[in-house]
Amino acid sequence: MNKCIIFSAPSGAGKTTIVRRLLKENFPLEFSISAATREKRENEEDGKDYYFLSIEDFKNKIEKDKFIEWEEVYPDHFYGTLQAEIDRIWESGKAVIFDVDVVGGINLKKFFGDDALSIFVMPPSIYALEERLRGRATETEERIAKRLGKAKQELITADQFDYVVLNDELEKAVEGAKFIVNKFLAS
Repeated sequence: MNKCIIFSAPSGAGKTTIVRRLLKENFPLEFSISAATREKRENEEDGKDYYFLSIEDFKNKIEKDKFIEWEEVYPDHFYGTLQAEIDRIWESGKAVIFDVDVVGGINLKKFFGDDALSIFVMPPSIYALEERLRGRATETEERIAKRLGKAKQELITADQFDYVVLNDELEKAVEGAKFIVNKFLAS
């Protein structure tokens, strides 16, 4: 089963929460762990949440064409999808589920075409997004402002995804995502 499910959204929209809930369901899915150069947060594990790489290691992998897609999201903050990660999951007979930023989602959909389902998680508003980011208590004011500025640009790309799931009520958003994913995997 060489299929992919791509969840994208502005930071704080709830895509990671939805993906984690889907992974607890009885779907043949495995999470694609992205590579990143940002600092590891207190509750994160290398090799589970991200492959945390130095900027030098990341650039070296770019030069060796090890990424399906990659992006410099903020200066010296690189994120990407390693080909070896996709191969590992497909070899286990599962579909890949991605939790990536909006540009990464668009790039992955272009790369995988009809073998990928792309879902944009829409926050109820920019105000709600700001509240969620502040609620994390992991971001500086400067980072929150950057993320909100980027979110405004990302929201206008929702029409480039196969589906949009509004996350104003988490349970409804999860149920909607489960329905869409089940339909895609059964096709």
